[in-house]
Amino acid sequence: MEASELVFMPLGGVGEIGMNMALYGVGPKDDRRWLIVDFGVAFAHEAHPGADLIFADIRFLEHEKDRIEGIVITHGHEDHFGALFSLWPKLRAPVYATGFLADLVAAKGEAEYDAEDVPVTRVAQGEAVQIGPFNVEFVPVSHSIPEANALAIRTKHGLVLHTGDWKLDETPGVGRGTDIARLKELGQEGVLALVGDSTNATTEGSSISERDVEEELKRLIAKAPHRVAVTTFASNVSRVQAIARAARANDRQCVVVGRALLRFIEVAQEQGYLTDVPEFLSDDEYGYLPRDKVVAILTGSQGEKRAALARVASGEHRSVQFSKGDQVIMSSKTIPGNERAIGEVINNLARQDVDVITVKDAPVHVSGHPKRGDMRKLYEWIQPEMAIPVHGEEMHLKAHGKLARELGVREVLHVRNGWMARLAGGKVRSWDTNRGGRLYKDGSLVGTFEDMGIQERRKLSFVGHITVSITVNRQGEVLGQPQMCLAGIPERDAKGRLFISIVESGIFGALKGMPAKKRKDVDLLREAVRRSVRGEVHQYWSKKPVVAVMINLV
Repeated sequence: MEASELVFMPLGGVGEIGMNMALYGVGPKDDRRWLIVDFGVAFAHEAHPGADLIFADIRFLEHEKDRIEGIVITHGHEDHFGALFSLWPKLRAPVYATGFLADLVAAKGEAEYDAEDVPVTRVAQGEAVQIGPFNVEFVPVSHSIPEANALAIRTKHGLVLHTGDWKLDETPGVGRGTDIARLKELGQEGVLALVGDSTNATTEGSSISERDVEEELKRLIAKAPHRVAVTTFASNVSRVQAIARAARANDRQCVVVGRALLRFIEVAQEQGYLTDVPEFLSDDEYGYLPRDKVVAILTGSQGEKRAALARVASGEHRSVQFSKGDQVIMSSKTIPGNERAIGEVINNLARQDVDVITVKDAPVHVSGHPKRGDMRKLYEWIQPEMAIPVHGEEMHLKAHGKLARELGVREVLHVRNGWMARLAGGKVRSWDTNRGGRLYKDGSLVGTFEDMGIQERRKLSFVGHITVSITVNRQGEVLGQPQMCLAGIPERDAKGRLFISIVESGIFGALKGMPAKKRKDVDLLREAVRRSVRGEVHQYWSKKPVVAVMINLV
């Protein structure tokens, strides 16, 4: 019988920001019991036309679902729990989380069309729960959302600290701060491996506090002559509190713009947070408030086209508008890949003579992730036998690994999505299992890149599409005129010739080149017309469109 092992395998969140999902396995190779940590999502962009969301590929887990003991969610950011609604029904494993996240799952489930209820077992911060062979302790850490947790995962092979998203902040604003005393106790207990956040591993120093951001917001709002709007992540409850307090300090009222933001506020208040703040008003009341008595909190800090800020900036919001001299504070960092969308929003605001303040102008944002100074402190407290950098792009992972070695960690394991690392029960090493991959949500459907036709859509966005319909009889004679439909094709070539005429020439060129006997072969005729049309268009455009040919045999 094979010996029991402790293994770690990320399916998402390594080599990228977002889509966090990791597996821990205990047991022999052919009979491991699995614990899933986080069930996150990434947001699609221009490279994935038609797709809305991206998930880690869980097809491996579907085959192993009878061996899955549970799903543990570290905190309530979409990149750590947002895939539950689409993928949990495929696994139906028990879900464990704190009360804030449990209420957030329930609220989001109500807002999702036709979403199945996801039952969540509530675990208090500081509490430990036995999940099969895994004893999982929820260790409070500071982050930009209430009730964020590191996980102390104990098995018969040893203790692993899975940090989740964390930072050090003595005045975090909302929720408990990082439990430094407990982390030091875990270090004294002995930590086999630290699986750690790498997001800011390239940045020296330590983060400023959320309290410092609140003070800067108070100062900026005090100087503003007219309306102030602040955009941040909807889930950043600490920042929402800071904005609301800064508004109150300047005798202004807070207007909330954006459904996602309202949902987070409602859940936070139900859990006892956001109590020492002024009343939040709806956007219907925005237009009735004096310009110097309002602070609007908006979603859309990443330039999302459907979010509140983008719609206000383009003049499309039903009840909120900006005027010359109003001020917009971008209280967030730019997620890589969103630069163009954010730039478009800022340019739209500039056209309206709205003043825009970003983190480049003033300390209006603080990261929810540790810089190198904070990471050094954690390693000093924990002193793990090995380190596994996760949650970051390639440069972040490499910087984290290098730092861990400098701090005396004897073993640094580098993994990528779909790789497995053996932590105990054999030689410590990592290797590629070829189980990495992505799933894409398009409307109500979820599938692979190929299943959802995303590659074909990408191609269509560059070269357009031509449909040709030809009717032939069983003698190979063409009946009537071929029908054509051009989509995404220029109307005319450089010399003014209509492309529909160019396509027609390609069709008749193919037909003339084939004797009637060969036209009776539908497959042969279809391919000849397709090639001829593509070649003819390429001659005048230097691009080869996607061509579909339908042959009607009568």
